[in-house]
Amino acid sequence: MQNVVNLEMKESNPVKDKSKAFAVRIVNLYKHLCSTKQEYVLSKQLLRSGTSIGANVTEALCGISKKDFLAKMYIAFKECVETQYWLELLSETDFLTSGEFESINNDCEELRKILSSITKSTSENLNS
Repeated sequence: MQNVVNLEMKESNPVKDKSKAFAVRIVNLYKHLCSTKQEYVLSKQLLRSGTSIGANVTEALCGISKKDFLAKMYIAFKECVETQYWLELLSETDFLTSGEFESINNDCEELRKILSSITKSTSENLNS
């Protein structure tokens, strides 16, 4: 059983990989905002929500049921929407340039669409 669990955890999963890569970008953006812009409040909120996406995706993939999977994926989706809010706020208050915003927001939007699709299809499958 131990070997099966280890193999499952090492398998590549596109949404897990994308959410982790996004979390790395968020951590780096947080460090940039704190060191360069001296911004600590909004960036801390961004750090929490942006890294929570991947944490919830990872938990969902280890869910004990389809309902558990759906609940965690939906939380990841909501964290992604919240992350977009903080990115917009940072952009509109000139802590992010338009180029910085577009780049990371495009990744966030891609994740949001993937998570939306996963939650919709899983919900439909559970209800059919």
